[in-house]
Amino acid sequence: MDVAYTPSFVRQLKKLEPELQQEVIEKVALFKDKRNHKQLKVHKLYGRMAGRYSFAVNYRVRVVFSFLTRQEAALLAIGEHDVYQ
Repeated sequence: MDVAYTPSFVRQLKKLEPELQQEVIEKVALFKDKRNHKQLKVHKLYGRMAGRYSFAVNYRVRVVFSFLTRQEAALLAIGEHDVYQ
């Protein structure tokens, strides 16, 4: 799967601690292979975030994304659960 990064995602990523940045990079690499989606706990969002999806980096941090096509996704935001607001 191809992954695009929005400017806001990149800004949020750069604000994270270096160890967490590395963990995010590793999870994005896993995300590129759809077989790993179950491991990442990919799930559809509802309400105000309808049409978007999320996956877990760790217990606290989530990545919000949307599918552009079946083979392409755009990473929109990263953060703790307040990223959903």
